[in-house]
Amino acid sequence: MTSAKQKTHAQPSSFRMLAMSAACLMAFTQLASAQTAPAKDDNKNEKADAGIATVEISSQTTRSAVSMRGAELQKILPGTNPVKGLQTLPGVTFATADPWGNNEQNLSLFVHGFNGQQLGYTLDGVPLGDQQYGNYNGLSPQRAVISENVRNVILSSGAGNLATASTSNLGGTIEVFSSDPLATQRTNIEQTFGSYRTSRTFARFDTGNFGDGNAAYIAVMRQDARAWDFDGKQGGKQLNAKYINTQNAGKLTLYFNYNDKIEPNEDSTVHVTGETSAPYTRPFLYPDFAAAVSYLSPTGATPAADGSNYRNYYSDAQRKDVLTYAKYDWNLNNDTVWSNQVYFHRDDGVGVVAGPIGAAGLPALFSVYFPNQNLKQVFGNSGYATRTTEYDIHRSGLISNLRTTWGDHQIEFGGWWEHNESSAYRRWYALDVNRPSSPYDRPSNPLITQYGSEIRNNVIQLHLQDEWRVRPDIVVQAGFKSSLQYAKGDFPVQPLPGAISGGSLALPVGEIDTKKWFLPQLGLLWEISPRDQFFINAQKNLRQFVTYGGGGASPWSLASQSAFDLFKNTAQPETSVTYEMGWRGKRNLDLGVLDKVDGQVNIYHVDFSNRLLQISPTPVISSIVGGNPVLANVGSVSTDGIDIAGTLFFGKNFSFYNALSYNRSVYADDYSNGKALVATAGKRVPGSPEWMNKFVATATFGDIEAQLSGDYVGKRYATYTNDLSVDSYFMLNLGVTAKIPLEPNGFLKNARLRLNVTNLNQVTGTSVVVVGAANGTYNTFPIAPRQVFVTFGGSF
Repeated sequence: MTSAKQKTHAQPSSFRMLAMSAACLMAFTQLASAQTAPAKDDNKNEKADAGIATVEISSQTTRSAVSMRGAELQKILPGTNPVKGLQTLPGVTFATADPWGNNEQNLSLFVHGFNGQQLGYTLDGVPLGDQQYGNYNGLSPQRAVISENVRNVILSSGAGNLATASTSNLGGTIEVFSSDPLATQRTNIEQTFGSYRTSRTFARFDTGNFGDGNAAYIAVMRQDARAWDFDGKQGGKQLNAKYINTQNAGKLTLYFNYNDKIEPNEDSTVHVTGETSAPYTRPFLYPDFAAAVSYLSPTGATPAADGSNYRNYYSDAQRKDVLTYAKYDWNLNNDTVWSNQVYFHRDDGVGVVAGPIGAAGLPALFSVYFPNQNLKQVFGNSGYATRTTEYDIHRSGLISNLRTTWGDHQIEFGGWWEHNESSAYRRWYALDVNRPSSPYDRPSNPLITQYGSEIRNNVIQLHLQDEWRVRPDIVVQAGFKSSLQYAKGDFPVQPLPGAISGGSLALPVGEIDTKKWFLPQLGLLWEISPRDQFFINAQKNLRQFVTYGGGGASPWSLASQSAFDLFKNTAQPETSVTYEMGWRGKRNLDLGVLDKVDGQVNIYHVDFSNRLLQISPTPVISSIVGGNPVLANVGSVSTDGIDIAGTLFFGKNFSFYNALSYNRSVYADDYSNGKALVATAGKRVPGSPEWMNKFVATATFGDIEAQLSGDYVGKRYATYTNDLSVDSYFMLNLGVTAKIPLEPNGFLKNARLRLNVTNLNQVTGTSVVVVGAANGTYNTFPIAPRQVFVTFGGSF
């Protein structure tokens, strides 16, 4: 989302939509109640007879929460990004230009109109940061845990748990949980082959229970694939290890993750008003160096006909991460558990672009450092230069929560502390015509260090919550959290005057402390019947200022010290107040082949205030130099929406899951870009569709399971003023799993063969729309073509 001060009255259409939604909810409840067969069991047995479950609706919460098990994630595609699995959930738009969702540069995520950087992410409770492509406070879930080791993923699409360790969860939380070691010794191996030379190998060894309550596993993964539209190698390697010790006194958990990946990036395609010839893809020229050299003029200029869609030689993201934690759940007595968790994360990363020296404002930049010199000669006579943004993160933290039962009250209080030291250095290297570099090696010996930032950040979050069972069927939940951030930024390397567009003064240094002591939450859960629940919840959240000195929407990327000081004294963090209510239920039916249904209807309204907007002084779509933006609060956003999701069970062998969602996110204010008023009041939030529908049809035929999924994404606006948009699309994916019959006492067990076909209907169009301007221009990444993968797995 993007943001400002909320208008005092709701849009009439929003009231009509909410009224219609409430009527639908009541009608659905009455229909299910009228046709319900006598209950065969109680809630605790629901999981046992659930049949084929694709999405699980979390009960016993006053918020909307849906979950996907790890096994269901792997059905989408073995090795898929855990967050990508959420695209089947209502209200979620997830898109990337690769089938696994692993490439972070072209990843787009929206939940109820909030973008991916306005959500909170955790792994087993450990904070993963806000998922910015330019790393500064975390890492992506697929880099934190091997996909096959995910136990489940929970999306709280409106408001997350008060204890969630996040400074960015304006629009909800995504909690990823790793699986525990198995109770019996087992070795599991899976191998995937497929389109574009894909090879993914996963192996895991479980020790089983040994000693006194001990169990552990170690797992490794290796993936290699070719990019579908250019000769780039995707993938990497990863290692997970987990140990648990369970005693009456408590449970000790130790976890270790190492990840090393290189993903070749691809430039997005630039679109402008009236254009008709923008390319569908914008691939790199690597590894054809001869073609890359001949592509440029003698001075390193790109062909005029290509305009902003010129081609670079290569680009990539290199990331190495170590993440580890230790957690102890101490059973103080039968009613009290005190959990303490310490964690550490180290990231060493670099983003690389090797591009023409005569494009995107580079001649002016290089002339600052090499005045009156032959720039082509300075940079190795190839006509190209290599730019890097080099990241480093050192994070450590402590999470402590005490949960106790006192009569009809379940009380929880605790805190989270994190210390983070991050840096970002922008450097430029020669690309030697006689020894051209590779995207799979880290550059060395820079000619220019344009700037270097180092930021130290301390976060403290406290929370207190009481869950009061007022009577057997009603629970009231109330609490609050406090969010405190203390950040100090320095620039050990300052740019030379003229080396940053938009300002010639030194980049800002200084401290910003943000303290919000009272962020309340109030909710109610009414268990209407053993199988029906009504919930209502209201919660206030905020997003702390970004602490990154390498560009983007951060105070430390402003044009001058005076601009930083003004921001510090006047700007406010983005805040949201989310109101949601809904019904969730499960029914045994007597309607012929239809014998069961479960579902949830969720209605929500969000007041999003103090929206921070980065107003860039350079064209976002064509400048590689970077510039100092204006960063300001520009207003508010009003959001109304409804999610309707449910699964129909036709016996034990067939189920049909469908999720329909509507979201109306509207800017409430115009804003000034410094030169003129930009008319955004009443415009829709770009990038996020109003209408979406997803379905998953699952059938079993003996030892064969087939799953067909569909994803409809409606029209998306591509600018803040809504003058440009991208069309809707509908995509199908197919998965078929067959168990291979083996001798019961044989060496190999649980053998299975899986076929996955992504983009089955070969749809073309825009997967990701990159919004960076008020009007007239936007960027896109394409939908990947149909791809086929075969996976063989088994255990012994």
